[in-house]
Amino acid sequence: MQTQTLNKMRTIQLKLNESDLLKYNIEAQNEINFVDLVEKLSLYFARKALLECNEIAEKTGLSNLTEQEINDEIKAVRNAKGNY
Repeated sequence: MQTQTLNKMRTIQLKLNESDLLKYNIEAQNEINFVDLVEKLSLYFARKALLECNEIAEKTGLSNLTEQEINDEIKAVRNAKGNY
């Protein structure tokens, strides 16, 4: 009986304004399944986090590091971890 309850689909209703539909790239439709909604929201927040990371990298000068400087930083961190 528990399995039947878990597999039962339910419908919920969400009200979104036009700006939210555009912001989260949700087409103006009457239905969207939960998996697709989660995917669209996840993509929005992933993009937002990436843009914030890029902004921080530019402000701190990390975006100007050469590949060699990045590799040196990685080696230094790995070596420091080994010393604990």
